[in-house]
Amino acid sequence: MADRGGSRVDEARNRSAAVTAARRTVVIGAGVIGLAAAHALRRRGREVVVIDQGEPGAACSAGNAGWITPSISAPIPAPGLTWTSIKWMLSSDSPLYIAPSAALGQARWLWRFWRHCNAADFERGLHAVASLNERAIRLFDELEREGLSFELHRDGLLFVFREERYMETVRREFDHYRRYGYQVPKALGAAELRTMEPNLADEVHSGFLVAEEYHVRPETLTAGYLDQLIKSGVAVRGGTAVTGFVVADGKAMVVKTAAGDEPADEVLVAAGAWSGRVVEHLGARLPVQAGKGYSVTIAGRGDMLRRPVYLGEAKIGSSPFAGGVRFAGTMELSGINTELDRRRIEAIRRGIARYLKPPVGPNEGVEWVGMRPLTPDGLPMLGRIPGIANGYIATGHAMLGVTMAPVTGETMADLMTGRLDEAALLPFAPGRFRW
Repeated sequence: MADRGGSRVDEARNRSAAVTAARRTVVIGAGVIGLAAAHALRRRGREVVVIDQGEPGAACSAGNAGWITPSISAPIPAPGLTWTSIKWMLSSDSPLYIAPSAALGQARWLWRFWRHCNAADFERGLHAVASLNERAIRLFDELEREGLSFELHRDGLLFVFREERYMETVRREFDHYRRYGYQVPKALGAAELRTMEPNLADEVHSGFLVAEEYHVRPETLTAGYLDQLIKSGVAVRGGTAVTGFVVADGKAMVVKTAAGDEPADEVLVAAGAWSGRVVEHLGARLPVQAGKGYSVTIAGRGDMLRRPVYLGEAKIGSSPFAGGVRFAGTMELSGINTELDRRRIEAIRRGIARYLKPPVGPNEGVEWVGMRPLTPDGLPMLGRIPGIANGYIATGHAMLGVTMAPVTGETMADLMTGRLDEAALLPFAPGRFRW
């Protein structure tokens, strides 16, 4: 609960002034979005403290595919998805699974989600995200030039399919991205695909390559950010859950945690799927839901693939890393929890077997589950927390957290330091939801 006592506010102000004349920013959340924002804010002269209820750099940022893919930045709510999702809801191993046990509690969120499954909202959302992502690739190049240490690959993204008809449907979706410099990729036949990826199964007949895309090993990206932050004097505190705030005159003056109080001149909430719960302490209600994703990482099998490959009909992403390969996929709406549903993992394993020749053992690899933060319209929330003058939020990136991390960090740092007007982020304004 917010503590509005004046004496504690005065104490916090005095403590903050004694530490430094620079503005003190408390970033809540040490996933890839929070770390990227902390990095950008520190470079702009902010004194930054990062806190996280768990291990910094872990949670959803640790086990995903690590794709940097501005070309597939469309919102999840799409025309036709309403009836498809109802059908998928009945199958626990489908690409999108809505757990019946959780559907009632999420009814309001799901209703808003389904309302956005139309062409007009889809086009507006795609334009907003694609416009923001126009500099995404360039910012990863800049991170590397800065000396941030992380595993980065520039091998493009190969889409492969068992059915040519479905491949053509997906390929034509690139028409949406012509205005952002992308062309519709050239269709590839079976022989061309096997020249690029010899381990594809015989049933894979068609595909296409998006050569511009990158991928990273995401846990090395967060580790690189953490290393740079600590070297630059940023305090990073794990195992530090937020328990409340001291609020005065519409401003969050103190972040209260189980480990003690953190005085703040400004606050940025970047706590992923938990962001909604954090801002409730500030009297705000924002519709952030958890979309669980799963992965299997197999060490010593880096030779299975030469580049990231999207296993089309199965909707599974695969990423080769130094010394291993990761397969990731599925979207599960079952509330905020990290319970691993074995049916989802087995669906990924079956999908791998349909597209690749090298067998993957039933117990091979490290299994993982993480919660992606989702909003009803599929767009991130980037901006000021309603009712809190010095409070900001950056969450709701769904499956684009890695892709959008540097651009989100730069955008939020520009906004918070007065270099960017809020009107520029209107499509992402947290206040767009009447919740």
